[in-house]
Amino acid sequence: MPKRTDIQKILVIGSGPIVIGQAAEFDYSGTQACQSLKEEGYTVILANSNPATIMTDHTIADTVYMEPLTVEFLSKIIRKERPDAILPTLGGQTGLNLAVALDESGILEETKTELLGTKLDAIQQAEDREKFRTLMNEINEPVPESQIVNTVDQALEFADDIGYPLIVRPAYTLGGTGGGMCYNEQDLMLN
Repeated sequence: MPKRTDIQKILVIGSGPIVIGQAAEFDYSGTQACQSLKEEGYTVILANSNPATIMTDHTIADTVYMEPLTVEFLSKIIRKERPDAILPTLGGQTGLNLAVALDESGILEETKTELLGTKLDAIQQAEDREKFRTLMNEINEPVPESQIVNTVDQALEFADDIGYPLIVRPAYTLGGTGGGMCYNEQDLMLN
């Protein structure tokens, strides 16, 4: 892909605090992205609330904001810095959620800030289990039998219909905690 010459300043959204043994890949990939973007001549603004990461070292980005990763704080940063684009996909679920929320808040349109990487409709389609299943069916890709449930009773009823093992996944998340494999009713109750 050729270098974009129509943008000069990019805001990278980090993943925020991480748990030991979890999500370090976002920190590593975000650090590498910041360094690569700087090497290509872009001005890099980093927003990440994690002080215990190499990513927030002042040498990794041109400007580092160690602020809460919220729409409120990111909007202030965007209005002050006026980045041409935002790169949220290196911040894991946090970055994805913020990309959607920033778009919904109107700040991206207000400041004419482009979203780099995965487009919003693709994020939403991947996170919404029903939209994802519909897309897979449209392109004739097999998907496991599934059902969207909102209560434990609904989940138990579905398990009675199709049997175990089950994969439990929360909606509107592409990773992280909240789901898992269930081999029996006890597992299902814990998930």
